[in-house]
Amino acid sequence: MDQGLLIRGLMLFVGFVALVSVHEFAHAWMATRCGDDTPRLQGRLTLDPLAHIDWLGTIILPLIVTFLGAASGNMMLFGWGRPVEVNPANFHHRRLDDILVSGAGPAMNVVAAVAILGITRLVDWSGGGSFVEAGLELARLSLFLCFFNLLPIPPLDGGHILRNLIGISDEAYRLLSQFSFLFLIVIIQIRAVQVFLAAFTDFALALLALPFGLLG
Repeated sequence: MDQGLLIRGLMLFVGFVALVSVHEFAHAWMATRCGDDTPRLQGRLTLDPLAHIDWLGTIILPLIVTFLGAASGNMMLFGWGRPVEVNPANFHHRRLDDILVSGAGPAMNVVAAVAILGITRLVDWSGGGSFVEAGLELARLSLFLCFFNLLPIPPLDGGHILRNLIGISDEAYRLLSQFSFLFLIVIIQIRAVQVFLAAFTDFALALLALPFGLLG
């Protein structure tokens, strides 16, 4: 096992937990703004990672993937947080607000990536050039989580958005969501899906890093 790769993977894992937390917080914050107080009442309107951790999707699976990646030399990290529960009946405009709540998480990952790039640039200016690679990798992970969650598969955010755009019923959507995480684990292993996500992630990273002079 490559110990250097393992240390890098564990550092990314810590960043992953933080990124999942801000992602779920964004869902809770937007739901509250749209009229649903359910997330606040359930303690989700916080940046505390403990409020947003799903033990399988945030801890166990990412750690397994990290150790397997260190052993194989192919590091890739993915997972999910504990979904924020909402009551769409409380929304001011049910369909539009549900789309806004669903899109808030991925949007926050883009905001987090920009913030990470800005901090990386400041650290680089202060002489911490060795931090640049780690900062870029963390920003890339945040963008990957954005695009991963926008896949149009229930119960990912992209699935929620698609559901509202084409009018899938609540019952049909719940049925589709029952086994979707198993389906996701299979989907993420498909080479074409990996290439698609990597291409979008790398393009977005290059675009966002350009003003900071961190790439090229």
